[in-house]
Amino acid sequence: MKGKALVIRLVVLAVVLAVAAAMMVIGRGHSIYLDNKTLEGYEGQDYKAYERIVITVDGEEVAKLGKRERGMATCMGQTFKMSLEITEQKGDEPRIEEVTVALPYNVDGIIINLPAYLAGLPEEAWFSEFVPMVQEEPADEEPLPGEVSDFPMDGTEGMDEGLGDI
Repeated sequence: MKGKALVIRLVVLAVVLAVAAAMMVIGRGHSIYLDNKTLEGYEGQDYKAYERIVITVDGEEVAKLGKRERGMATCMGQTFKMSLEITEQKGDEPRIEEVTVALPYNVDGIIINLPAYLAGLPEEAWFSEFVPMVQEEPADEEPLPGEVSDFPMDGTEGMDEGLGDI
């Protein structure tokens, strides 16, 4: 009886661990920032931004990017599929490209430089991690004891002016 109970417990534990591992990979959410910015000086060459890129994900248009613009999309899972309608220069006919990007597991905010990606450059050229800037709020500075302040703290200054004899 003890052996059967131990086997059942181990099987249940294995199933729970398998479901947890699958949910960790499948259910992972990513914020993807798509840049249409010129990549300058990569291996001595510039990769120019496109005139316009229209980005469609799952049949929904998520961004229209001009030069030097950034759009954003969200994705669940480890692959990101998008359709790009690319106009290289003013007056050109747009071309459509279907793109699938494998996303790293350990990064939540991902920046993809589209001109570098579409040029076929290695990941180090088109991929970077989005790190939000933390803005510190200025602290209300109170004068320390003994410091001079614009406002008197004892309540006597200015009280006797203009009152005359009461």
